[in-house]
Amino acid sequence: MPPEADGFVAFAPELARSNDGFSADYFGQLQALEARHFWFRARNRLLQWTFASCFPGAGSFLEIGCGTGFVLTGMRDRFPSLRLAGSEIFTGGLHVAQRRLPGITLFQMDARQLPFDSEFDVIGAFDVLEHIEEDERVLSEMFRSCRPGGGVMLTVPQHQFLWSRVDEYAHHKRRYSRRELLDKVERAGFRTMLVTSFVSTLLPLMLLSRWKRNRAAAEFDPLAEYRIGPLVNSALEGVLAGERFLITMGVSFPVGGSLLVAARKP
Repeated sequence: MPPEADGFVAFAPELARSNDGFSADYFGQLQALEARHFWFRARNRLLQWTFASCFPGAGSFLEIGCGTGFVLTGMRDRFPSLRLAGSEIFTGGLHVAQRRLPGITLFQMDARQLPFDSEFDVIGAFDVLEHIEEDERVLSEMFRSCRPGGGVMLTVPQHQFLWSRVDEYAHHKRRYSRRELLDKVERAGFRTMLVTSFVSTLLPLMLLSRWKRNRAAAEFDPLAEYRIGPLVNSALEGVLAGERFLITMGVSFPVGGSLLVAARKP
């Protein structure tokens, strides 16, 4: 039996409290913001549509890097019969997720060493790969861990020209191009089913925001862009709802702040 760390089954206990990929202090701050912030809410709805569209017969889902459990909460509410599990390298995030998701299996583990073989129908990693130097190793582990006919869902930050102090604070190793991510996914053995950028119509605002924050001399506040007024937040969520509608109609946006890929294991 694997050991435990802070009450969770732990496959990488030596990394449970600190590593160079993320700041564990971020979880408590994030929990208070994500449930009402337009980006998190819009991404959840897009992921739920992607899951239903690309993997309609799936019965199990593992999220790698589940953080506070916000995505898993949305998946539980949208697909109540789905068998869910989540993993996070930091037990601090798992404690927050456990409060949101009583009864859901949660593991502490390193995405570079998944302890599964053909175990899950679908595995998700949402804004996770950019934190890990060995991202291709993670994709290979995901390939081994999902069942034939199942697959993966991934989101990553896109476009290196958007690199800013936000990325540095978040311990990102890279922002992806579409070609880079698709090449890595396919080298791992997957076959791409869906690819699109999102936060595309808001790209000019992102560019302006990142440029201003890079130039600002004041002390950097990494969460400032999450603290916006309710009217603006609602308007931006409406814009991304329009994007999602176009994606469901078959549009693949070529540029955008984020990139979504769904791919199948043959």
